[in-house]
Amino acid sequence: MVGVTQNPLDDPNADSKAVARAAAEQLAIATGVARHELAFTLGSGWAKAADLMGETVAEVPATEIIGFSAPAVVGHVGTLRSVRLPDGRHALIIGARTHYYEGHGVRRVAHGVRTAAAAGAKIMVLTNGAGGIKSHWTPGTVSLISDHINLTADSPLEGATFIDLTDLYASRLRDVARTVDPGLDEGVYVQFRGPHYETPAEVQMAKAIGGHIVGMSTALEAIAAREAGMEVLGLSLVTNLAAGISDAPLSHEEVIAAGREAEARIGRLLADIAVRL
Repeated sequence: MVGVTQNPLDDPNADSKAVARAAAEQLAIATGVARHELAFTLGSGWAKAADLMGETVAEVPATEIIGFSAPAVVGHVGTLRSVRLPDGRHALIIGARTHYYEGHGVRRVAHGVRTAAAAGAKIMVLTNGAGGIKSHWTPGTVSLISDHINLTADSPLEGATFIDLTDLYASRLRDVARTVDPGLDEGVYVQFRGPHYETPAEVQMAKAIGGHIVGMSTALEAIAAREAGMEVLGLSLVTNLAAGISDAPLSHEEVIAAGREAEARIGRLLADIAVRL
């Protein structure tokens, strides 16, 4: 089709890490920032944090950087932002998350994380809006992710790449988060393929195998971050109780509404955590 630019990550022969390095080089030119020490992927409800962390140095449409796609989900801003924290470090704010269920392949899912690593980030903060399995969690609850269960039947790793995922969601970083809010609960995140919501039976399966949070992102990105040598901090905003835990039907509108209601509070929380990382 005329006017359609092929994403290089769609080429099975392309080197995904080389594409990430090229993206990091373009990002450095576009933002004027040579190195970003931290990176944040902001999921549903978390976008406000970017405004509270510090001074925005530059903001670039993600589609201007190689390998990135426009977001397909309402609630994601579709930009890459460079923010100078109060201590002078720079944070890369990834508002353009590609979800696995979009069908673009796992390389595009992992591209934001890999670009952050190529840009110099040593810490990757992954956030999302998700369904809660613990019945005492109310919409608006924030949970740290202590571990995950990947039910996508896929991996961002290619070839004979064997990566240890012990303490993938770094206990050190969870301890840092609790210096801001000692009351933060934690749980095991279960990534389903999506885009449909889980059935009540699937939620009960997730609970039976040790899950506390269900969603459609994060796990694959966390694996790619570990491969790249980054420490990972994961946080979920519980936007609703998962199917069958509550009698209420699920909807994306509910997710967006819960995110909007919580955004100022959780944005402040994440901004306060950022300066301590």
